[in-house]
Amino acid sequence: MTARALNLALHQLEHTLNTLGPAAFPGDTSIGQHYRPRQLNGAPPGANVGWTTGFWTGQLWLAHALTGQQHWRAAAERQTDSFMERVEQGVDLEHHDLGFLYMLSCGAAHHLTGQPGAHAATLRAAQRLLSRFLPGAGVIQSWGTMGDAAQRGRVIIDGIMNLPLLHWAARASGDRACTEVARSHLQRTREHLVRPNGSTYHTYHFDAETGAPLRPSTHQGLADDSCWARGQAWGVYGFALNHRHVPDMHLLTDAMRLADHFLAHLPPDRIALWDLSLAHDSGEPRDSSAVAIAVCGLLEIAAQLPQGAQRQHYHAQALDLLEALSQQCAGEYPASGGLLRHGVYHRAANLGVDEAMLWGDYYYLEALARVAGHWTPAQL
Repeated sequence: MTARALNLALHQLEHTLNTLGPAAFPGDTSIGQHYRPRQLNGAPPGANVGWTTGFWTGQLWLAHALTGQQHWRAAAERQTDSFMERVEQGVDLEHHDLGFLYMLSCGAAHHLTGQPGAHAATLRAAQRLLSRFLPGAGVIQSWGTMGDAAQRGRVIIDGIMNLPLLHWAARASGDRACTEVARSHLQRTREHLVRPNGSTYHTYHFDAETGAPLRPSTHQGLADDSCWARGQAWGVYGFALNHRHVPDMHLLTDAMRLADHFLAHLPPDRIALWDLSLAHDSGEPRDSSAVAIAVCGLLEIAAQLPQGAQRQHYHAQALDLLEALSQQCAGEYPASGGLLRHGVYHRAANLGVDEAMLWGDYYYLEALARVAGHWTPAQL
């Protein structure tokens, strides 16, 4: 399964790269099952703006790591240059998704090839993320400028996926503040965004000055008290990744609780509906991207457990979900240009419904790379 699925995924990626060219960034999602040059916030077509461009460049770096082929490296390096310019100029970086942007582009470049300037750019991105920390609340504000009253003190479950950037910076620079900020944000997240039954809130609001917990909410889920599938998957993978860096926090236990809830709420075909609170026969669309993220999380959990039944369980579940994705959701040109069909970006806004997603494609390729033995934790 894995070899065929991996070859098909690389074939799909090649088609999109050839269609867009090496300099352009695709949109967040496909449109009519094919990616087009990014159009966002009045920027020129294909510009490096938004929160998802790292997932595209990250795929190119993965393709180079998997094959050793130089055309992947050349395209990835060209795009990594764009990320260096972006952080230097501060283009569209008023949010917490700096880990998604910079660990998968400049961080990967530094790790894989030592591309000049990549190390410094990744450190600069980490400092921008650090600047979003609210000491009184003990959290990194997720969205908006730090003076945005509507977003002040708001945290989303996705945020813990960006914290490996701070752990990386702590190792690279010796700045302990990076680790302490990550610890604080993780602790607040598991205290207030994780429910007793192992499900998660999408977002939570804190008083920015005192840290008083105010209320949960959702932005893309079914309801404030539902369990948005992709958010749950971010939580599974995010807690597992962070456990590598701060094992004394015992975050692997949280990752397993969230994983168990995710797995227990999958339909028989194993492809999650876009919100885990939805009835399996509701007719609502699936979100394959949530499953791809969860597969990476399950593989990460298994990799950190000792040999035994638990490790075997989570690894087997990961392989089962990856098989379901490859059999039911893998894109194939010319019908689809993405690696992974049947994703959902934002159901309520009717945005990217039943399309390919850059993050779904990236984590599907990462999962295949992990299973094929071409992935190391050093890449995060």
